[in-house]
Amino acid sequence: MQKAESISTTALDNSPFMRACRREPVPYTPIWLMRQAGRYMREYREVRARMSFLELCKTPALAAEVTVTAAERLGVDAAIIFADILLIIEPMGIELEFAKGEGPAIHNPVRTSQDVDRLREVGNVEPLEFVFEAIRQTRASLRADLPLIGFSGAPFTLASYIIEGGGSRNYVHTKSLMYTDKGAWNALMSLISRALVKYLNAQISAGAQALQLFDSWVGCLSVDDYREYVLPHTRSVIRNLTPGTPLIHFGTGTGALIESMREAGGDVIGLDWRLQLDEGWQRLGHDVAVMGNLDPVALFAGKDYVRAQAKKILEQAAGRPGHIFNLGHGILPETPVENVIALIETVHELSAK
Repeated sequence: MQKAESISTTALDNSPFMRACRREPVPYTPIWLMRQAGRYMREYREVRARMSFLELCKTPALAAEVTVTAAERLGVDAAIIFADILLIIEPMGIELEFAKGEGPAIHNPVRTSQDVDRLREVGNVEPLEFVFEAIRQTRASLRADLPLIGFSGAPFTLASYIIEGGGSRNYVHTKSLMYTDKGAWNALMSLISRALVKYLNAQISAGAQALQLFDSWVGCLSVDDYREYVLPHTRSVIRNLTPGTPLIHFGTGTGALIESMREAGGDVIGLDWRLQLDEGWQRLGHDVAVMGNLDPVALFAGKDYVRAQAKKILEQAAGRPGHIFNLGHGILPETPVENVIALIETVHELSAK
């Protein structure tokens, strides 16, 4: 008789999501959604009412609870651990706060080479044990055949937050450091990259079956700037991850960058809604998987519109192995949950072989 552990490993490996990551045939197109545990869902709001966002991230039992609840309620084909892309920057000596209604704020931004020098090397990732414990608890509670995705921000997106002190429209501070002090820029990106390798590999060890690297802000760069200032660092992270764990490489506003992102690495390249899926896949080459790419705002338009748009994207994928359906970015807070569920059911129905 097979051991329970080997049975569950086989079930996970043969799940539609993991098969799609490897560009293998699937019985239907797998779907999961960025920010699938979020404020649009009543169960999540009830948990969040008791604590801050950062407190929830740092309470493994509750992070696991909202992760599992969202996956089960929606009927998606993968869960993604409840965390935040910026958690890795705290052990570097960055003072991170999530201000109510304003998103992340960094109280000691990095603007000069001297600021870079004061950052700490992440020798080990023990300060982030709460993430790994949340992964272990989530893995123990999920269905045996439902994969769990771990994640973090990519080097450029983390660097831009650290430098700007929060979100930005034009990334003036980030690009100024990048253009005027390449040594400081590379030192910062290398520091982040080394920390990411430790952090993401620890997520795999804790029980994540796949990873996603969120380069949410990299779309602000030209192709030349991406290739000079970002690609080598992102590629270094991806090449040093535990072999055999699929990685999704995702960004927004990256229509001009997808070929370079593919060069940086990833088993699956995320496409946002500004680029048609078939055009993006053709440019990338069909020997890589893709994820995407419904506009998150489409979920406000009603079930008939959602169904029509899902059908269009599935037709663009043309049944080719290696398509994971997702939004082009995360679910927005006011999204009607019934439309989210309708999208998932529609994708499963229309793509069934």
